[in-house]
Amino acid sequence: MQRPTSKYAGMTLRVVEDIGLAIIGVATIVAGWHEVQTMLTAGRVTLADLLLMFIYLEVLTMVGLYFESGKLPVRFPIYIGMVALARYLILDMKDMDLWRMVGVSGSIVLLALAVLAIRYGHVKFPYGEEKLTTQVLRSRKA
Repeated sequence: MQRPTSKYAGMTLRVVEDIGLAIIGVATIVAGWHEVQTMLTAGRVTLADLLLMFIYLEVLTMVGLYFESGKLPVRFPIYIGMVALARYLILDMKDMDLWRMVGVSGSIVLLALAVLAIRYGHVKFPYGEEKLTTQVLRSRKA
């Protein structure tokens, strides 16, 4: 049996999560708009601008998915990290020494391998809502 205080605590945490996600979403939209204004003012679009806009879109997609499903796919932050590292590599390549470039490139490869491992796990060992619900109900009975 669930305690009454845990019901309110859970609701409070969900409200705080939703407010935090809304703030992240609005801040991302504002940052994207500032980037668009910067591109319009400069009169040109660089690869760094496009990669930054892509990061903003990934963050918005991640926030939207969380609002829709209540779940955060682990792959999205990994994708954002990969694009951020690629952007860093592209922008600062001239000032980097060889080992830093190898390290950043290796980090991107490791993140890509992590995505592959996660996808393989989802395909090879799928789990459905029914299975999870059954497990939760069984654990509550015990």
